[in-house]
Amino acid sequence: MKNKKTLVLGASTKPARYAFMAIEKLVEKGHSVLAIGQNAGEVAGIKIQTKAIPLKKIDTVTLYLNPTRQRDYYNYIVEAQPKRVIFNPGTENPEFYQLLKLNDIKVEIACTLVMLATNQY
Repeated sequence: MKNKKTLVLGASTKPARYAFMAIEKLVEKGHSVLAIGQNAGEVAGIKIQTKAIPLKKIDTVTLYLNPTRQRDYYNYIVEAQPKRVIFNPGTENPEFYQLLKLNDIKVEIACTLVMLATNQY
C-alpha cells in the first residue's frame, strides 16, 4: 500500500475520540501523518499542532471538525491542494464540497477508520 501523507484536522489526545483512533491507525498502516487540533499533545508519536502548519505534497485531509469550525480552514485546505478531503460522520458540509470541487479536489463522504480497516484508504 502506498504511503498517503495525511492531515488529521480536529486531532485529539483523548483516546475515545475518533480523530485519536484515526491517527493511531494511519501510523500503524504506515502513512505519514500531520495533526492539527485545539490542544497540543502527542498521539502515536505524532505531535498535534494548534496552528496551521505549512503543507507540502499532502495526499489526504481527513476532517474531524463540525461544519462551522471548518470555515476557518477553507482557504488553508484549498491552497494545500490535497488530492482528496474525507468528511467523516458528523462533518458533512455541502458548502465546502462545492468549494473543493471547484478547485479539483476530490470529496469523500466516508469514515477514515472504516476505509483503513477495509483497505480502501
